[in-house]
Amino acid sequence: MKTFLFQGDSITDVGRVREWEGHLGAGYPAMAAGKIAFNHPGEFRFVNKGISGERSTGLYARCNFEMRECQPDYMSVLIGVNDVWHALGQGEPVRPKRYEQLLTMLVEDALEVYPNLTIAILEPFVLKGPATEGQWEAFDSNVRELAKIAKQIAERYHLVFVPLQDKFDALANATDPVDWLNDGVHPTVGGHEMIASELVKALGL
Repeated sequence: MKTFLFQGDSITDVGRVREWEGHLGAGYPAMAAGKIAFNHPGEFRFVNKGISGERSTGLYARCNFEMRECQPDYMSVLIGVNDVWHALGQGEPVRPKRYEQLLTMLVEDALEVYPNLTIAILEPFVLKGPATEGQWEAFDSNVRELAKIAKQIAERYHLVFVPLQDKFDALANATDPVDWLNDGVHPTVGGHEMIASELVKALGL
């Protein structure tokens, strides 16, 4: 049986029950797992290790241990918006170079131990909403900068890249942005469904 590990922040966490490995929360990991399990019955085990509030620093610090713990065949990574959000809240500059270093080390460490691991890098995203509109220009420019870095790393290591910002922009242009990200950062059920669909499609599962 193959193991699929979901890694990220609150967008990945979405209320998962820590004590119950099979509980994937109420967001895109559960939705993506449902699609994959339907298409490949009995072939996959799913583990969600997303942690609310996580930044690239924390994810890198714990990811090696959690990979050893569950021995993944597939791993998705969605991280970055808190690197911006926390920095803005504390009045500190965002450090894209540090984000690049940490995500690069995470990928290199993972592939060194698990050379056959399929890694999907999900693009960080943001829309204008209650949590972001007060510092919108900083949110938008900095998240897009990290998104560009995430894509470059995926291309450099021949990983799967899942573009999401353009998808959210198109949805937000068609209806109210809060229909998709309820505060500009955290997806609604419709936003999670889009992420899940794009992830499964990108992986060809």
